[in-house]
Amino acid sequence: MSTLLEKIKKLEPPKEKRFLHTLYDGFFTFLYTPDHTTQGVGVHIRDRMDLKRTMVMVVLALQLCYVFGTYNIGHQHFLALGQHTSFLAAIHLKLAYGLIKILPIFVVTHLVGLGIEFYYAAKKGHGIEEGFLVTGALIPLIMPPDIPLWILAMAVAFAVILGKEAFGGTGMNVVNIALLSRVFVFFAYPTTISGDQCWVAGLEYANGAATGQTYGGVYHFFDWIFNGLGWATFGEGGRTVADAFTGATPLGLASQGWDKVTSVYSPMQMFWGAIPGSVGETCKPLIIIGALMLIATGIASWRIMLSCLLGAGFMAIVFNWWGFDAFMNIPWYYHFYMGSFWFAMAFMATDPVTAASTNRGKWIYGFFIGMLGIIIRVMNPAYPEGWMLAILFMNVFAPLIDHFVIESNIKRRQKLATASGN
Repeated sequence: MSTLLEKIKKLEPPKEKRFLHTLYDGFFTFLYTPDHTTQGVGVHIRDRMDLKRTMVMVVLALQLCYVFGTYNIGHQHFLALGQHTSFLAAIHLKLAYGLIKILPIFVVTHLVGLGIEFYYAAKKGHGIEEGFLVTGALIPLIMPPDIPLWILAMAVAFAVILGKEAFGGTGMNVVNIALLSRVFVFFAYPTTISGDQCWVAGLEYANGAATGQTYGGVYHFFDWIFNGLGWATFGEGGRTVADAFTGATPLGLASQGWDKVTSVYSPMQMFWGAIPGSVGETCKPLIIIGALMLIATGIASWRIMLSCLLGAGFMAIVFNWWGFDAFMNIPWYYHFYMGSFWFAMAFMATDPVTAASTNRGKWIYGFFIGMLGIIIRVMNPAYPEGWMLAILFMNVFAPLIDHFVIESNIKRRQKLATASGN
């Protein structure tokens, strides 16, 4: 009796059929580890851990962010409407609402991104590259939950084609692909991803006021299920937004001082993530758990993470000392409660392709990301968050940092060799 592996191998298309063979190779290597290892002579890498499995570990580290972010989409929606305001109230409605919003984003991201990856892999006649496993998991987490899907599709196509394939594919890109998709939306459609309004799904903004959107057919399907179970339902949906709802983000309020921020959001709300924002950025403890998982598995550099933390703290302390305006006077440690620092530090800055490679270079690279992020956040009123631009900027300089570090090491060793020769 033939094994499952043998049966699957019999399905392998001929290599002349490039697209089919590329598709088969991608799924085969995803399901099975390579059936050979490198020889024990002249090399030090001898295991079966390939790039796909490395990428899968990053995706697993993101799952807690997905779970919390999905729930928070629904919670923020009902909170804005003044319904089920307790965080754990109507859990089923909030999860269902979040899934309805995030699943289309996830599906469109992967259909567009993987479709382009498949096309280029078949055209080149090689296996499917694995880099989009992580990119496709990151993009939904850094977008607003109510982003128009056609804008999302354009952003993904732009990032994958011009940011990666134009440079040769996975491992050859200069900047982070997920961030490139976000920066495309930021500059091409600025009102969709920036401004002082909270990213709350299911609201319509007009003339400075917000109203709630009426639920559609897919929500009525869930109502049919929930009603049968005797649970609360979506109903028809109201057009009235709660009087206590504010359209200002913590970072938007921060320019007026920390007391303005805490009048709307408590520090614990911001730390635990019960606030509006991008899907994956709000819950800091879960992001830290994911970061520790990446460090423990050796996938992400702890040097970059720690240096980002030191750089951001150093610059925030400098601004506290300067004290020119209200934003600069916010206690330095509260900068770690607001915005997407932790997510950017753990999952964006540590991208091994676009970050510095040398150990000393990682310290320099991360420290400057932390510094630049705080500078942009505090001193740029048009963009009250700085991590996207700071990381992309340092992505470009990462090879130069490594170059100078290597040159410095060569000169130091030459001096040591010369001194020992004398």
